[in-house]
Amino acid sequence: MTLKTHGRYRYSPISGRPHYQWPGGKRLAFYVAVNVEHFHFGEGLGHTPSYATPQPDVRNFAWRDYGLRVGIWRLFDLFEELQIPACLLVNSAVYDYAPQILERARARGDEIVAHGRTNSERQGDLDEAAERALIDEATATITRHEGHTPRGWLGPWISETGSTPDLLKEAGYTYVLDWPLDDQPVWLATRAGPLLAMPYPVEINDAPAMLTRHHTAADFAGLIVDQFDEMLRQSARQPLVCAISLHTPVVGQPFRLVQLRRALQHIRTHADSGHVWFTRPGEIADHVVTLPRGVVPGSETWTSKSSDNSSANRGSGPSR
Repeated sequence: MTLKTHGRYRYSPISGRPHYQWPGGKRLAFYVAVNVEHFHFGEGLGHTPSYATPQPDVRNFAWRDYGLRVGIWRLFDLFEELQIPACLLVNSAVYDYAPQILERARARGDEIVAHGRTNSERQGDLDEAAERALIDEATATITRHEGHTPRGWLGPWISETGSTPDLLKEAGYTYVLDWPLDDQPVWLATRAGPLLAMPYPVEINDAPAMLTRHHTAADFAGLIVDQFDEMLRQSARQPLVCAISLHTPVVGQPFRLVQLRRALQHIRTHADSGHVWFTRPGEIADHVVTLPRGVVPGSETWTSKSSDNSSANRGSGPSR
């Protein structure tokens, strides 16, 4: 039997790859991703801390809105306290609803990653024309407000169709966070040239950890610390990417925030070690596109046309 395949990448064991390093000889690239999401009232999808009630589900809508009204501001303060950069995975609807959040992000120099229009919808439910329209609308909104196109994309609910990587590359994106296949960046094949799959955590992610698997806040902090410590140890052999994913109404709750602070304080103790690169995914992508062909998985299969396409895309906009 021949299994159906996506055709986006080939199998590559991590133990047999060419060696490279991060800027300054660093071994472990560490970044924090904050999901900043806005939702329809009374319809559509949405995170819930327990169970959903009939629409309009005011309890769960208001719990999600707490993340934009309170949680994100507590996170901004924590990142500044610990001098940690961040990227914000932003639903474009947030620009109209809560522009102050984006103003604070610009002042901090945080990277804005496109995260669709709203997490009330899932692009995997759409046909290609409708998905293209969704990507174009979210991209245009961010570009209009930020003055440059976003470099990266995370689909709402990490949902894709069979055409999503093609559409993202055609829209000018450099990397996507939807494919949690590796601890290093990997090039995906698309009909328009290579698109970088950036490591993004499904498990070191507060929403599924605490809302689905019912870990406690202390459990989640322990997961962060253990993931970081083990990846730092493994990075002595090869460069790796360690990321954590946060959602504003989840870790923005005070009893969870205190545990997140403890985990990030532990990570910051390594700031002067010379081994950890505190960064953002756009900066990781900027470095990866400078590496020779054949170093990063997927680049060994490039044609000259696809390689030129990738090089041209390096100038598609600065990573904040």
